[in-house]
Amino acid sequence: MFIRHERSIKEFIQSYPIVSTLVIIHLALWLVINFLQLPFGIWLYQLGEGSNYGIEQGEYWRLITPIFLHADLMHALFNSFSLVLFGPALEQMLGRTKFIIGYLFAGIFGNLGTYLVEDLFYFHIGASGAIFGLFGIYIFMVLFRKHLIDQISSQIVTTIFVIGLIMTFFNPGINVSGHIFGFLGGVIIAPIVLAGANSYNPWAAVARRNRYRNVDDIQFDPNRWNKKRLPRSFTKNIGWIIFGVLVLLGLLSRLF
Repeated sequence: MFIRHERSIKEFIQSYPIVSTLVIIHLALWLVINFLQLPFGIWLYQLGEGSNYGIEQGEYWRLITPIFLHADLMHALFNSFSLVLFGPALEQMLGRTKFIIGYLFAGIFGNLGTYLVEDLFYFHIGASGAIFGLFGIYIFMVLFRKHLIDQISSQIVTTIFVIGLIMTFFNPGINVSGHIFGFLGGVIIAPIVLAGANSYNPWAAVARRNRYRNVDDIQFDPNRWNKKRLPRSFTKNIGWIIFGVLVLLGLLSRLF
């Protein structure tokens, strides 16, 4: 469930448009707010960051908007990478509508829990609560919908969830309430979004691609040997290579 079979970024976007859109939003907001530091981006950040005091004053949109904002490149890349790993299988199993409902419900539930538990002047941002909500859906499957998830995937998701939960309590600057309540939100919404769900099929995207493949794609090109091209595997995975480089740069920015 967590091994990607897509051959390019384009194919991934076509197969999982909701996950792809969320990642694009993360990176686009980081670019506008943190990298370019545009006045509009700064205003957007101030308007959207999680603020218990703001919610207390009736700014209820702050229960939603923090899900899409991040503190820096590493923060945005880590949450985006988590989405790329754990989101696609659920998007295929639940369908686009149920996936986004489950994701947003968990994120809002996490922010609501933060508002109820933390002090009045607590500020927070990040998609971590919503991502922990995805873990909540997976753990519900592991416990109550075993036919939807294979044993190896169950072990992987359970192990990573436990590690993530431990890191929540030991890493400074983590919104512990957001993580815990986001996970609980995923567990709560799981029976609803999993109704009628089918087990994950890793070859669905491949079958869909082959169904619409045009005969022209295999026509002989007499000049093909005269063209100097990059290796086929490199050109197909250039998007993944760029994404990996960005993740590495984000990690280095945290270390130094």
